[in-house]
This record gives sequence, C-alpha cells and structure tokens, in this order.
Amino acid sequence: MVLKGKKVAILIESDYYEPEIFYYQRRFAEEQVDLHFLTRLWGQSTLTFKGHEWHIPFECRESFEGMSDDVLRSYSAIIVPSGMVADRLRYSTDVRQLAPATELLKRAFAEPTLLKGIICHGMWLMSAVPELVRGRRAVVNNNLIGDARNMGIDYIDEDLVVDCDLVTARTGDHAPIFARRIIDMLASR
Repeated sequence: MVLKGKKVAILIESDYYEPEIFYYQRRFAEEQVDLHFLTRLWGQSTLTFKGHEWHIPFECRESFEGMSDDVLRSYSAIIVPSGMVADRLRYSTDVRQLAPATELLKRAFAEPTLLKGIICHGMWLMSAVPELVRGRRAVVNNNLIGDARNMGIDYIDEDLVVDCDLVTARTGDHAPIFARRIIDMLASR
C-alpha cells in the first residue's frame, strides 16, 4: 500500500462531528495510514470528549503540547476537523500568547511538505494568525465566509479547494471528498 507508514494527525476536542471523525478512522485505516488523534491534554494522561450530535465519547491519549519540530515533521498531514473542535482548541489561559493548537498550526504552515487540511469551522483556529492564510484560496462553512474574508482568504464557493499544501472543505459532510483528496495528494508525494 502506498500510504503505509505515512502519519496523519487529526486534532480533537469536544463537540466533534461524529460522522466525520468515525469516517476518518475507517478511511485512513483502509490506506494503512498511521493515524493519530491529538489534543491538549492539560497535564492529564487521557481526556474523553463528547461528540456534537449524539454525545458519543471519544478518548484521546496523545497531546500536541511540547511536540518537537522533528516529531511535527514526521507527520505527512495535519487535519483540523469540523464541529466546534477549533473553537475549543483556540482557548488560551494567557490571552497574550497564541493557543497551543494555533501555535502548532503556525509551525505546520512553516513546513511546506506537511499537508494542512482544514474543514468547515476548522478555519477558526487560524483567526489569530491570519497572515498564514491571507491570499490563499479556501472554502469554509457558509456561516464563516465573513470571517474568512476578514482573514484575507480568497474564498472559493466550492465544496473542496486545494491551494498547494492547504486542503479545505465546506462541511463535515464533505469528509469523503476531503479525505480522498488528502489520500491522493499523500500518495503522489
């Protein structure tokens, strides 16, 4: 299999969209991707999050906090899913500093070989660092179009948009075409 050994990270928090996350678990496994769900563990060894629709619990044991650049570069893609995940991950106890998840994405955007996938409301995580997406072609959920334009994004009214190393999709219901494009791009690298 072409993707065996490729690592993909998916950020996770409460209010995740269950059909999207469960789809990724199965679809990336079909490609033998080494899939990792990452969150801010707040010093805990594990956290359990509830989904948005049916409140299905999801346990996460891996943190992105303190991730070295070498570990970050070991990933082939990092995905910010839909739902309220991005909104919860952009919380910071010190308002003078970037939220750790935003800092992680800032570092990821500095790595052009690392695919960045942002779907639906995921673009909220970029609001504190708009310079990273300014001028980039992207799509977001319809109720975030104003936010995207205020960040300087070249909003494209399509369900899926690819701009070099940035893959965006409109909603969590577009996870199949979003994952398919990421898989195809990883296979061609």
